[in-house]
Amino acid sequence: MDIKKIIEELVDPFLKAGDMSISLREKGLKKEIKPDNTPVSNGDLEVNKFITQHISNITPDIPIISEEVSDNKDNTQLKNFWLVDPIDGTYDYINNLEEFTINAGLIIDNKPAAGLIYAPAKKRMFYSYGPGNAFELTNGQTINLSNKINKNNNPIKFISYSNKIKPEIQKIYQDIGVDENVKMKSSLKFCVVAAGEYDGYVAEPRAYEWDIAAGHAILIHSGGTVTDFDGNEILYGKKDLKNPSIILKSKNIL
Repeated sequence: MDIKKIIEELVDPFLKAGDMSISLREKGLKKEIKPDNTPVSNGDLEVNKFITQHISNITPDIPIISEEVSDNKDNTQLKNFWLVDPIDGTYDYINNLEEFTINAGLIIDNKPAAGLIYAPAKKRMFYSYGPGNAFELTNGQTINLSNKINKNNNPIKFISYSNKIKPEIQKIYQDIGVDENVKMKSSLKFCVVAAGEYDGYVAEPRAYEWDIAAGHAILIHSGGTVTDFDGNEILYGKKDLKNPSIILKSKNIL
């Protein structure tokens, strides 16, 4: 399997999916509340259809698990599969904010092997296909995130999903020596940590595998780490597809 070729062939469809998401938003989104009480829009569903079709065309033998479709979610025997979140940060998407992302992570032997994340409103496209091969495509230029080293005496800046920091997370902050934290939603947090703009992120168990798979690949391929609170590797294809606790660290603080 030529993972590099697969990912590079998907970059352009991701950019087009981003244009589609913005166009649909400008026309006015149709919104619903799902059974789990989270929002979904026609934009989520249209982007999902577009992205999964392109993935299926390129890798017809690899199953896809998507947030917005029930296919394969009950198959606990999968080792090689895609995890797709067509719009991560739907609240931002439907409220004309900018942090929403389009995501696909390729899982091989239950580990993240490659990822693509596009933040259309910010025009930031990230992708990876192996150690030392994590990139940002911006303004027509491809930047290797593995080369962006920023080790100096700057304050250690972490991202949080809430301004209210729980005691168990505060303790981890203290152990690491975190000086500042900034609230950020969506998988964009993985990308800006991979790019060295922030140093990490901590969260208790709260999200699903499709929320983190693409970002996990991009961050570890840039030289960073992704573990649970006990330092264990995070694997994919778990029975309920739910994530454990998670700590992201950029290469700059390792």
